[in-house]
Amino acid sequence: MTRRPVDTGDPDRLYTVTGGRSRADDSFDLVTLVVSESRPTPGMQSEHVQILELCRHPTAVVEIAAELSLPVTVVRILLGDLHALGRITARHPRTADSPAALPDSALLMEVLHGLRSL
Repeated sequence: MTRRPVDTGDPDRLYTVTGGRSRADDSFDLVTLVVSESRPTPGMQSEHVQILELCRHPTAVVEIAAELSLPVTVVRILLGDLHALGRITARHPRTADSPAALPDSALLMEVLHGLRSL
């Protein structure tokens, strides 16, 4: 399987798609999973419609960018728009730095004792 280069598009088109914005908020990283919370409505920007249709099931930001053939920065701006309107939810990956990412040590000890008793 050969990879084809991603066409980042015409700069004028990208300017129009983002409404002239060049900075996205940092709440969407490449592996954040995005899920549609509503169906597209008449009059929506076509890229927003595509995102809502694509994200009926959890989809990573990087996958959305690849499917739309748009730079990740542009997709993050569009996702910010949809998130502000409540049309999508974002599921951020857990990191090792986050206490919520690590299981409770008491639970791990119970599992270990349970395994030993088998």
